Amino acid sequence: MSKLDQTATIPASFSERHAGRIRQMRLYGHMFRGSFSSMLGLTLVGIFLILAAVGPWIVPFPEDTLGAVHMGSRLLPPSTEHWFGTDEMGADIFSRVIVGARTSLWIGIVITGLGALIGVPLGIIAGYKGGFVRACIMRLTELFLAVPGLALALAIVASLGPGLTNCMVALAIVWWPGYVRLVEAKTLAVKEELFVESARSIGAKTPWILWHHILPNCMSPIIVKMSMDMGMAILAAAGLGFIGLGAPPPAPEWGAMVSVARSYMPDWWWYSFFPGAAIFLTVLGFNLLGDGLRDILDPRSRAR
Repeated sequence: MSKLDQTATIPASFSERHAGRIRQMRLYGHMFRGSFSSMLGLTLVGIFLILAAVGPWIVPFPEDTLGAVHMGSRLLPPSTEHWFGTDEMGADIFSRVIVGARTSLWIGIVITGLGALIGVPLGIIAGYKGGFVRACIMRLTELFLAVPGLALALAIVASLGPGLTNCMVALAIVWWPGYVRLVEAKTLAVKEELFVESARSIGAKTPWILWHHILPNCMSPIIVKMSMDMGMAILAAAGLGFIGLGAPPPAPEWGAMVSVARSYMPDWWWYSFFPGAAIFLTVLGFNLLGDGLRDILDPRSRAR
């Protein structure tokens, strides 16, 4: 084959790969749209992300999210002026719930991101290296998994002190073992594939193999786990906020709002109902979205 013919085949092969990716994405989109639960999860997550992005600029009473006090309007029921009613300080609950979405999003991103940042490299190293290195990493992982995550997070927050930052750090510390177990198992399977063996045979260095072969083939389960972990991280942070170890008042954090509101039930039910509903819908949305992504990205799940 002449040089001209060789150069002519390069755009063709590239266009074929590009067209194949487009067809695959269209197939994924068709499968996702065909699942009502997946679309519901995507809708809930989309609403949550929009509120987190623009919430502080669209709320009717932004000063109430900063701790403003209106004692003449305390514990008013839902109305056209206050859609979700008011709390014991007269603050608009709707404004606080909407702005609290940004706090919850930040909590989920930090906890999930730090957990993956720690767990994914350790899982890849453990699965690829094996031997003594794998034994050390997995024994440390099992040590963390042996202790209930929330109990360990409580102990860490108690030692560091209450606060949103300490809450996120504590949960991130107990979040990474799940990623180690997941990625280690996937790496053990991928490293025996023919393309990895071929890369080794031509002298490819270990970092290159890990970055170009192992990590890309581990991304599907990582993406699914991170999407589900977002909801669980928000729920765990709300649990710590409920017992007073999360964001301090007057920060509009959903768990802390429910904690204060429990003293006013059942007469002033709206105070706890709307922050609780926000937690429920957000966690539900991420879980349904994760299920939908798993059905698309996991061939065994699609077969079932």
